[in-house]
Amino acid sequence: MSTPLPTLTDGQARHLLVVDDDDRIRNLLKEYLARAGFRVTGAPDAAAARKLVASLDFDLMVLDVMMPGEDGFSLARWIRGRQSTPVLMLTARDAATDRIEGLSLGADDYLAKPFDPRELVLRIEAILRRVQAAPRAVVLALGACAFDAGRGELTRDGEPVRLTEAEAKLRSGLMEAARALATAVEERVQYCASLQTAAGALQAGAAGLAHAVERFCPGLPGGPCRHRRPRRPRGALGPGAPRSPGGP
Repeated sequence: MSTPLPTLTDGQARHLLVVDDDDRIRNLLKEYLARAGFRVTGAPDAAAARKLVASLDFDLMVLDVMMPGEDGFSLARWIRGRQSTPVLMLTARDAATDRIEGLSLGADDYLAKPFDPRELVLRIEAILRRVQAAPRAVVLALGACAFDAGRGELTRDGEPVRLTEAEAKLRSGLMEAARALATAVEERVQYCASLQTAAGALQAGAAGLAHAVERFCPGLPGGPCRHRRPRRPRGALGPGAPRSPGGP
């Protein structure tokens, strides 16, 4: 009996980028990850991956290390210099030096080929759970430069930039400003969410009130309400009403 595929449990289709120069492996990974509930985009090399990263948002990137031209290590360095999207490295080499190099570049995990695709899915889900539980990093990007407010690091083309004392003070100011901006955005999002909740409650209450009015007072406006005494026409006399002098 075959083992069932691991599947996502949070109901969201996370978007993955798979970068591998081997068409067969890349297509197999795309198919397997799609069956596991992910939305998958593939790239045959680092150049194609750069274009996709510049135009699309990904929840996680799977990078093959051994690629012709620019390798996965260089691509991971470029990615980490611009954003904090999780990266999982794939390689046919299982040397400790390769694992150390990949992890030192900011990769979140490392998997040596050949591997069981089920293990890849489980590792991806574990990374995404950790990222979801951790506070979101604030990265300010301007051209080739990027500033990671969480780490307090400034990079240019993925390489760290050494700062003078005055520049370090400016960096601290940017960190505080980034944190304040992130806090303000989070507070505004929570405020808007509370407004939406209140608006939904008001809408439900108004709908309930309208239903009650229609039930007990059909035909409003202008229609009679069966829970209200009908008005007596002017001049009409009811039982026991005093008669005018001179009347019959």
